[in-house]
Amino acid sequence: MAAPYHPPVKHSLSILGHRTSISLEPLFWELLHAAAEEAGLPLSTLVAQIDAERIRAETPPGLASAIRIWLVAQLQGAHENGAGIAPDALSGVAVTDQ
Repeated sequence: MAAPYHPPVKHSLSILGHRTSISLEPLFWELLHAAAEEAGLPLSTLVAQIDAERIRAETPPGLASAIRIWLVAQLQGAHENGAGIAPDALSGVAVTDQ
């Protein structure tokens, strides 16, 4: 994994037939790919699910923010439940309780 401090990188994908570009830091791209693989979903399908959830929010954030929030929520769930995003997606990232 690259250093976690890196500017966002733009990737294009299709959500329900609509082309869009999303800018995320490489760490978030790696976590998103790992989450899609863990769920057995294509990346675009997982992003479409996150997009649908964000649109239903009272004050929807932008898609890139929604993805980051979703990933952090997944990591919190993994920490609390011992499940979630594949641990190898976090190799080189120290997660400790303070």
